[in-house]
Amino acid sequence: MSRLEDFRRRRDEFFRNHANSPLLPEQKERFAGLSYYPENPQLRFVVELDRDAVSHDPVLLATTTGEPKEFIPAGKVTVTIEDKPVSFVVYREVGRGRYFLPFRDASAGKETYPVGRYLDPQETPDGKLVIDFNYAYNPYCAYNDRWTCPIPPAENVVDVPIRAGEKSYPDYVSVHSFSFTIEGSEE
Repeated sequence: MSRLEDFRRRRDEFFRNHANSPLLPEQKERFAGLSYYPENPQLRFVVELDRDAVSHDPVLLATTTGEPKEFIPAGKVTVTIEDKPVSFVVYREVGRGRYFLPFRDASAGKETYPVGRYLDPQETPDGKLVIDFNYAYNPYCAYNDRWTCPIPPAENVVDVPIRAGEKSYPDYVSVHSFSFTIEGSEE
């Protein structure tokens, strides 16, 4: 079993059985596993984090419930997808320090969650970042609306499809009645 297959197996197990699963009890009963794109080695990158490309002052990212969440811009990365260079701002979570890359690509709303997906870049010993879109995942608000999830900022909305990682979840459950808009969305 590959590392990615093991990651996906453990993720399904967490969603199905763990007390901290984002799924509601009735969703757990129906849960048949998450849907993923096949692994695509061309969507794994090891890149320099351009720390000088952004201000490191804390920023507030909009969320699905309207309660902004604070992050610290760590730098910018550029990768090539479908022969097109695309850039993303990578953030650090306040208080935790891990890297966080929220993004929205051209598959959003068609094959993947309309708001966007997340990625947790890993730092290599030499200070580069591993950006592996095969590990892209949906925020918890993709499963039901009891979660508050940061919305990818405009600078992380790209016009190319990133067909890797987790796809849309078909069993969304609405518990509350609120709505939000996605910056740059035509919806």
